[in-house]
Amino acid sequence: MALARTIHADLLRVFVLTLVSLFAIPAATLAFTEYALRSQDAAFLQSIEKRIAGDAQLSSKDKAEATDFYRSHPLSRACDATAPEDRNFHDKVCSPYSMQWQFHWADRAAAWTIVLGAALLAAALVLGALAFANRGLRYASFVAGWRLMTVSSALEVVLQSAMLVWLSFWLTAYFWQSYYVKLIALAGIMAGAAVFYAIYTLFKKLPWGNEIEGELIAQADAPRLWERIRQLAGRVKTAPPDQIVAGIDTNFFVTEAPCEVRGRTLQGRTLFVSLPLLRVLDQAEADAVLAHELAHLGGGDTRSSAALGPKLLQFDQYTWKMRSGGLTIVAHYLLRLYRMIFAFALARDSREREYKADRVAAGLTAPQAIVQSLIKISAYASYRNDVEHKLFAQNREHDGALGIARFVADGLPPYASSEAFIEAMKTADVPHPYDSHPPLLERMRNVGHHVPESAYGAIVATAPQASWADDIETAPAIEQRLWSDYEQRFVQNHELSLTYRYEPATEEERAIVLRHFPPVGFALKNGDRIDITYAGMHPSADGGSTIAWDEVKGLTYKDGSFGDTLIVTHHDKGMLGARTTKVKLAGLGKQKENFKAATGHYWQRHQIMRAQQKQQEQQP
Repeated sequence: MALARTIHADLLRVFVLTLVSLFAIPAATLAFTEYALRSQDAAFLQSIEKRIAGDAQLSSKDKAEATDFYRSHPLSRACDATAPEDRNFHDKVCSPYSMQWQFHWADRAAAWTIVLGAALLAAALVLGALAFANRGLRYASFVAGWRLMTVSSALEVVLQSAMLVWLSFWLTAYFWQSYYVKLIALAGIMAGAAVFYAIYTLFKKLPWGNEIEGELIAQADAPRLWERIRQLAGRVKTAPPDQIVAGIDTNFFVTEAPCEVRGRTLQGRTLFVSLPLLRVLDQAEADAVLAHELAHLGGGDTRSSAALGPKLLQFDQYTWKMRSGGLTIVAHYLLRLYRMIFAFALARDSREREYKADRVAAGLTAPQAIVQSLIKISAYASYRNDVEHKLFAQNREHDGALGIARFVADGLPPYASSEAFIEAMKTADVPHPYDSHPPLLERMRNVGHHVPESAYGAIVATAPQASWADDIETAPAIEQRLWSDYEQRFVQNHELSLTYRYEPATEEERAIVLRHFPPVGFALKNGDRIDITYAGMHPSADGGSTIAWDEVKGLTYKDGSFGDTLIVTHHDKGMLGARTTKVKLAGLGKQKENFKAATGHYWQRHQIMRAQQKQQEQQP
C-alpha cells in the first residue's frame, strides 16, 4: 500500500508539472497580450472619440458615423480586419513588426500553443488508454506516441522559447517604458540553446545497447542441459533458444533482442542462466524455472520485448536529455507522463504473463517445483543483496578478493533460519530485467501450491543432490572469471564511495581521498596561483589565506574585463547581510572551465561527506 501511494503521488506530481510546463509560459503570454490589447482598445477609443468630438470640420452625422466605426472596430481587431472597406484601417494600425502587429500574433501564438498543449495531453492519455485496453495495439500505440510526443514536444520548445524572448523585451517595455539588454540577451541565449538542443537531439541517433555479462555455453560443454532444454521447449511447443549465456546475476531470462556478450553480437533467441542460482536449485526446480522462461518464448513475450525494448530505451534517453537542456524542460514532463502511463500498462501485462508462465511451468513439472524454485531464488537474491550492502557500507578499504560467492553460499543456510529472512520473504519477488514480477504469495496462489512461511527455511537450507551447474564443464572457470571481474569493480566503486565519506581523519583515509581528489593548481597573473584541494581553496594572492570548504555556503563566478572573480558566500552574516569573499582570478584565461569544474567537484565532495557524517550522527 505504501508503494502504491508513492507511485500515485509521483504520477500526480508529474501530471501537475506537465500542466505547468505546457501552459505556464503560453498562459502568461496570453494574459499579458490580452491585458495590453484591451488596455490599448480603451485608450485608443477614448483618444479617437476626443479627436472626433473636437474636429470642427465634421458634421454631427460624420462624427456619429466615425464614432460608430471605431467602436465596432477596436484596435485589437485591426489585424483581423481584411474586408476591402477596412483595408486603410488595417494598413495604418497593423503594419508588419509594429507593436500592434506583434501583440496580435503573440496573442494568437499563445492561444494556439495552449491548444497544442491540451491536444498533446489528451493524446498522451488516449494512447496510454489504448495500451491498457489492447495488448495487440500496444506497440503501434507506443510508436505513434513516440513520434507524436517527440516531434510535438520539440515544437513546444521552439514556440515557448520564442515567447520567452518576446516577453523579456515587452514586459518591461510595456509597463516601465524601458528594456534591459542583458535580460533579453540571456533569454535569447537560453532559448537558442534549448531550440538547438531539442532539434539536434530529436534527429540524433541515440545509442542503444543490450549487453549481457556472461559467457556462452556451447552444446559440447553441457550436452545434457542442452538436451533437457530442447525437451522442455518441445513440450512448451516453441523453438529452443539459439544460444545459452551463463552468468552470475541473480536471475534467469530469455530475450529475442540483439545482445552483446563479451564483444560478440548475438541474434535470435537467448536464454540466460545464473550459475550461482543453478547451484542452489535441484534439477527438478531448475527445470521449472527453465520451463517458465521457455513459456515466455512460446507466448510471444520476448518478440514483443525485442520490438518494444529498443523503442522504450530510446524514448527514455530522449526524455531525460530534455531535462538537461535548460528550457527543454517544457518537453520533459509531457514525455515523462506519457512514459509513466505506458509503464503502468506494461506492468499489468507483465503480471499476467508471469502468472501464465508459472502455470505452464507447473503443468510441465510440478507446482511444488516452481514454488520451491521461487523461494530459493528469492532467498538467494535477498541474502546476496544484504551481504553486498554490508560490504559496501564498511568504512574501511577492501584488500584483495572479497569471496562474495563463497560467503553467500556458506551464509545462506544460517540466514534462512533467521527472523530477518522471514521478514524479507513476506514481500519477496523474483528479480528479472524485463518484467515487474508479482509477489511470491500471489504466485503461489496462482499455481495452487501454498508453502507456509515456517517451511521456507528448510527449503532454502536443503542442498540439491544434483544441479545442472554440475553438468556444465566450463561453469567453474566462467564463475571464477566473472566473480573476479565483478569483485574488482565492486572494490573500485567502494573505494570511490569512501572518498565521499572520509573527512579524512587518518593518514590511510587521506591517501584514499588523495587518489581521487589530488590537489589541482591554476596559474594566475603575476606569478600568482590558486590551488583546489579536498580541504578548500588556497589562493596565493592577498596573503594566501585558505578558504576551507566548511566556510563556503555558495560560489558565484563573475566574468570581468580586467580579470574574473570568484565570489564566495559564507554561512555567517556580515555588516550588510551575508558575508562574502572575493577571490581574484586575473589571468585564468583558457583554464576557466576546468577551474569551475574542479571547484564545483571538490566542494560537492565536501558537502556530501558532511551530510553523511550528520546522517550517521542522527542514527540510533
